[in-house]
Amino acid sequence: MRAKRNFGRYDCNFPPVRGLPGSGRYSQPKTFFEIRHTSAENSLDGSRLRVVMPVSDRFLALVGFQLGQFVDCPEVRSLVVYVTHQGEGGQPSLIPVGHWPSDERSLPPVGSVSPLRVPAQERRWLPLRDGQRLLGALQVETAGYPWPDSLGQRLQALALAVTESLRMDLEGRDLRQRLAQREEQLGLLLHQLRNPLTALRTFGQLLLRRIGPDHEARPLVEGLLAEERQINRYVEAISALVHPDGLLAAPLSPQPLLLPPLLSGPEGQPLALLLEPLLQRAAATAALQGRSWQGPAALPEWCGDSGSVAEILANLLENAFRYSPAGAAVGLHGAVDDRFLHLTVWDGGPAIPEGEREEIFGRGVRGTRGRDLPGTGLGLALGRDLARSLGGDLQLVVPPRRLAEGLPDQGNAFRLSLPRTPAAAPRR
Repeated sequence: MRAKRNFGRYDCNFPPVRGLPGSGRYSQPKTFFEIRHTSAENSLDGSRLRVVMPVSDRFLALVGFQLGQFVDCPEVRSLVVYVTHQGEGGQPSLIPVGHWPSDERSLPPVGSVSPLRVPAQERRWLPLRDGQRLLGALQVETAGYPWPDSLGQRLQALALAVTESLRMDLEGRDLRQRLAQREEQLGLLLHQLRNPLTALRTFGQLLLRRIGPDHEARPLVEGLLAEERQINRYVEAISALVHPDGLLAAPLSPQPLLLPPLLSGPEGQPLALLLEPLLQRAAATAALQGRSWQGPAALPEWCGDSGSVAEILANLLENAFRYSPAGAAVGLHGAVDDRFLHLTVWDGGPAIPEGEREEIFGRGVRGTRGRDLPGTGLGLALGRDLARSLGGDLQLVVPPRRLAEGLPDQGNAFRLSLPRTPAAAPRR
C-alpha cells in the first residue's frame, strides 16, 4: 500500500480519475471561464495545439514569485501550475501557466490521454479548488515520497496562495467583462438615442420656419428646442463617461452587436407602421437642409422584427444626411424578388473610396468623409449584425444605378435585404 498524507483539503496522493490525475474527492469540473489573453503553442499527442492563456500577466508574475521560493529545496525537482480548461469536445484539460525551475521547455496540456496522467512515485498533484469548483492543479515532482512535514506544509501553503490568487484573478476578469458589456450596451443605447433627438430638433426647426417670427406658439417651439439641446448635452456627457478617450473598445466576444430586447420590438409587427415616421423625419430633414428627397413609391408589406429593421433604416438615413455633401439628393428605394425584400438608402454624393467599402462595416470604424464629424462608427456595424440576425444582409453598392433604373449614376447605396418570410428562430 502506498503511503498517503493529508494536508487539510489537499490530498497528496491522488489515484488517476477523469479530468485530473488526482483526487477522487471533487466533482467533474465545469466550464467557468472563457479562454482569453496571450497565446502560446504546445504539443499534445504529437499534434500542434493552440492554447490561449486564461489568466492575467499579474497572476503569472505572482506564480513565478511563489514557485521561485523553492530554490532552497533540493528535494523538489519541479513545480508546475495548471488551470482548468473545458475543451470543445466537453472534456476538461489542464493548461500549464507557470513552472519551476524556469527554463525554455514547452509543457503540454494535460488531457485525457496525456502520459502525465500515469501514476509515478515522484509525481504528486495538489488540486486548486474553490468549493466544488476545480480551478486547476499544482504538479509536484520530488526526489522521494512521503514528504517531510516541513515540505508538505510549504507545498500546502503554496497551493492555498495560488488558489486564492487564481480565484481573485478569475473573479476580477469576470467583473471587468461584465462592466465592459454594460458599457457596450450603454454606448449602443446612447448611439440610438441620438436619432430621435436629431428628429426632434429637425421637426422643431422646420416648425419655426413655418409659423413665422410673430406666431403665438413660437416661444413654445423655441422652448422645446432649448430642452432638446439640454438633453443632447446630457447624452454627450454620458458618452464621454462611457468612452473617455473617444474610442470604442474591441469586441468582447464574437456575439453580434444587437439591440437590447426593449428596442427590437415585438415579432410580427407590420414594418409600414414604423417606416411612416422615419419617412416624415427624412422629408423634414431634406426640407430643412434644402436638398431633394425621394421616398419609396409604396410602403413595403413585411412583418417580423420591424423594430430592428426601423433602427437599421434610421441609422442609414442619418448617415446619408450627415455624410453626403449639401445639396446631394437622398432617398429610400424598395424592391422585391423571389426571396428578399430590398430596402435601399442612397445618396448622390461622392462615392466611398473602394478601399473603405468593407472596412466601414467594422465596429468603431469610420470612413474618410466622417472622421471630422461627430459619431461613434457603430451604425453600420449594428445594421449589418441586425440584418444577418434576421436572415438577411446589409451591403454597400456603388453607384446606386446598379440596383435600379432611376437611381443616381453616382453616389452610394446601402441595400438592406430581408427574407420575405421572416425566420421563426430567435435572434438571441
